[in-house]
Amino acid sequence: MTRRVVITGAGIWSCLGTDLAQVCASLHAGRSGIGLDEERLKYGYQSGLTGIVERPRLKGVLDRRLRTGLSEEAEYAYMASREAFALAGIDDDYLKAHEVGILFGNDSSARPVVEAARIMDEKHDTELLGSGYIFQSMNSTVTMNLSTIFHLRGINLTVSAACASGSHAVGLGHFLIRHGLQDMVLCGGAQEVNQYAMATFDALGTFSKRMDRPQAASRPFDRDRDGLVPSGGAAALVLEDYEHAVKRGATILCEVAGYGFSSNGGGISQPSDEGSIIAMERALDDAGLTPADIDYVNAHATSTPQGDAYEAMALDHLFGGSRTLISSTKSMTGHECWMAGASEVVYSLLMMQHGFAAPNINLENPDERAARLRLIPETVETPLHAVLSNSFGFGGTNSALVLTQCR
Repeated sequence: MTRRVVITGAGIWSCLGTDLAQVCASLHAGRSGIGLDEERLKYGYQSGLTGIVERPRLKGVLDRRLRTGLSEEAEYAYMASREAFALAGIDDDYLKAHEVGILFGNDSSARPVVEAARIMDEKHDTELLGSGYIFQSMNSTVTMNLSTIFHLRGINLTVSAACASGSHAVGLGHFLIRHGLQDMVLCGGAQEVNQYAMATFDALGTFSKRMDRPQAASRPFDRDRDGLVPSGGAAALVLEDYEHAVKRGATILCEVAGYGFSSNGGGISQPSDEGSIIAMERALDDAGLTPADIDYVNAHATSTPQGDAYEAMALDHLFGGSRTLISSTKSMTGHECWMAGASEVVYSLLMMQHGFAAPNINLENPDERAARLRLIPETVETPLHAVLSNSFGFGGTNSALVLTQCR
C-alpha cells in the first residue's frame, strides 16, 4: 500500500518572523535575523552572535497547568503548530475525533537541566524543583507537551538526530503516511535559543566571530566564511494522505515526494560528500525524479569551512553545471540546529507558493569547490516545481527531502 503524502498546514516561529507572512517577506527581501547577544559574551562565549528570536507570550493563551511543563523550544513549537493546524483547517473538535500523530526533531533541552542542577547545588532539596522541570528537561519535551495540548493520539515520538532531526521527523512522517500507518501527522523541529543551549557548541570554536557585522557573519559557500551562527525557534507541518486531504476539502500546499537518508560511518564531526550524495540520490529515487528535474536546492550549508566544502562537492556531483538554483537560507537565519530540517521545508514551501528562490546572502567570493554550482546571491523570481532540501548532522546523519507542486 503506497499513498501520496501532502502538506496541508505549516507554521513557523523564527528569527525571520513569527508567522508565515513575516517569514516569507524576510526570505524574499534577503533580510537577516542575526544579531549580537552581549549576555553570551559576559557568560563566557567566544562569540555572541545568534539568531534573535522573540519569546512567545503564552499567559492568557494557554492554561497555567499546561504552561508549566513547556520548555522554551516547546513554547516555540506550540506557536508554530497552532499556525499549522489553523492553516490546515484542523480545530480542537477534529483532533478529539480523529487520530493524529506527532513527530518532532529535538536533540537537547539545556535550560531546565542547568536551572534544576543550580537549585540542587544551592539548596540540596528536590522538593524545591516543582513539577515542571522533569517535563521541560527531557528531549521529548516538545512531543509530550504538544500531544497533551492538542489531544494527539497517533504516533508520538521525538527524533534526536543532531542537525538533521527536523528533516528526519518529516521524512518519517512521510513514511508512516505513505504506508498507511497514519492519515495525518504533525511534524516539525524545535531549538532553544538561550545561552545554556549553545555553550558546549561554542567550545568547539565553530561559531563565527565576525561580531562587528552580525548580519554579514553567516556566509555559506563564501570563501571567507569563518564559522556558523547559532539560532533557533520552531517549525511545524501537517502531513496528510492525499486522498484524506481531498476528502475533507483541505488546501494542499505541496507534496512530500521523496525522503532519503544515510550515515557517514566516519568521525563524529566529520562531514562526507559520499554520505550526502547517497541521501540526495535516495530522496530523488523515492520521488521518481532525476537531478535535472530539481529547480532549487535549499542546501544544508551552515557557513563552516569544512562542512560547506564537502556539501559543495556533493552538490557538484549531482548539479554541477546544471540549471538548478542553489542557496542556503542559513545565510539569513543562522543555523537553527534541531529545527533546521523542518524550518527549511517551510522556507522551501513558501518559495514554491510565491514563485521565488531566496538568496544566499553574503556570498561575495564563492568557494572554489562551488564554482560549477548555480549559487544565487540575490532573490530569483521563478516558478519552483521541485525542490530538494538537505540536512546533515554530527555523528554523520544525513537526510534529504524532495518537495513538489501537487498535481
